[in-house]
Amino acid sequence: MRRLSLFSAACLAMAGLTVSPLLGTGLDLESGAVFDTQAQAAAKGPSGLPLPRFVSLKAKRVNLRVGPGQDYAVAWLYTKAGVPMEVIQEYDNWRRVRDAEGTEGWVYQSLLSGERTAVTAPWKMGEAKDEFIDMHREARSNADVVARLEPGVVVVVKACNGDWCEAQADGADGWVQQTEIWGAYPGEAFK
Repeated sequence: MRRLSLFSAACLAMAGLTVSPLLGTGLDLESGAVFDTQAQAAAKGPSGLPLPRFVSLKAKRVNLRVGPGQDYAVAWLYTKAGVPMEVIQEYDNWRRVRDAEGTEGWVYQSLLSGERTAVTAPWKMGEAKDEFIDMHREARSNADVVARLEPGVVVVVKACNGDWCEAQADGADGWVQQTEIWGAYPGEAFK
């Protein structure tokens, strides 16, 4: 359940807005328009792009730094292109990113790509060996299974409809449930 602090509620009230944290909706008192509070939460960064957002690594070798600049120490080295990242902050040409394991740091923006990729159920990695994520021929639970993916597999995401994502993994094309990947927000739809 989403929580709304007393301070946030007071600020919204002064702005002429009311919010129902239980419903995830709000009401503009001046115009009477209803809006989705979660959509409002997606702010825009200095680049004009939404924050947070998902991207992927463009280069095969990417340094994750502790701060936004080459003078900051390298905390981690990624050695594979296509790894999904979530951009959570922007500063000049640097992007603060988070990976599927929760590791955060700064990456130079030219090393990131707008191509959407995702990791299949990273939260299931290390569990039972017979745990798989099914890739279906169509965006339905009862559709034929075209591939069974292990947790932690990186897939290229072509589109999402809010419940299912069309993806590709090692030559297999199909649909995976959006709740079974890290790389698309719940309910997010895009082509």
